[in-house]
Amino acid sequence: MQDQHIASAFDRDLEGIQAQIMKMGGLVENAILEAAISLESRDEERAEQVRRADKVIDTLEETINEEAARVIALRAPTAIDLRLILSIIKISANLERIGDYAKNMAKRTGVLAQMAPVNDSAGALRRMAKEVERMLKDALDAYIARDAELAQDVIDRDHDVDQMYNALFREFLTFMMEDPRNITACMHLHFIAKNVERMGDHVTSIAEQVVYLVTGEHPDEARQKGDKTSVTLQPTE
Repeated sequence: MQDQHIASAFDRDLEGIQAQIMKMGGLVENAILEAAISLESRDEERAEQVRRADKVIDTLEETINEEAARVIALRAPTAIDLRLILSIIKISANLERIGDYAKNMAKRTGVLAQMAPVNDSAGALRRMAKEVERMLKDALDAYIARDAELAQDVIDRDHDVDQMYNALFREFLTFMMEDPRNITACMHLHFIAKNVERMGDHVTSIAEQVVYLVTGEHPDEARQKGDKTSVTLQPTE
C-alpha cells in the first residue's frame, strides 16, 4: 500500500512537471514566430515583447529544475523514472536556449529597422524560423506521445534547416561583395540566420532525448552537420 501511495505521488509530481514543460514549449514556439514576424515587419514593439517574454521562459526552466530535483530527492525514482526526469531537465535546458536565440533575433530588429532592407532576407529568415517552430511542435508532440518515429523525423529535418542556412549565408556574401553598403546589415542578418540554425540544433537535441526516452538508446548515427560556412563569421552567444 505504501509503495502504491509513493507511485501515485510520483505520477502527480511528474504530471505537474510535464505540464510546465508543455507550457514552456508553447512560449518558446511563440517566441520563435513573433521574433521572426517582428524582424520581417520591422515592428520594434513586437520585438520588445519577445525580449520581455524571455524572462518567463527562464523562470519556468528554474521551476522545472527545482521540481525535478525535489522529486529525485523525495521519491527515489527507479532507473526508468530517473531517465525520464533527467530527460525533462535536458529538454527544458534546450527550450531555454532556443528562447535565448529568439530573444537575440528580437534584439537585432531595432538595429535592422534603421537600415535599408536587403532583398527578401527577412522573409527568408521568417520561413526558416517557421520550419524550426514546426520541428519544435513535432518534437514536443513526440515527447507527449512517446513517439520515437516522429522524433526521428524531426532529427532528419534538421538537415533542411542547415541547407536553408547555407543558402542564406551564400546570399549574404554575394550582397556584401556587390555593394559594401550592405555589409553591416548582412552581418546582422547572418547572425540571426546562425541563431535560427542553432535553434534547429536544440530542437534536434530534444527529439534525440525523446528517442532515448522511448528506446533507451541514442539515435544510431552521429548527426552530420550541414553547416559548411566559415567559422570566422560565427555569432557570439
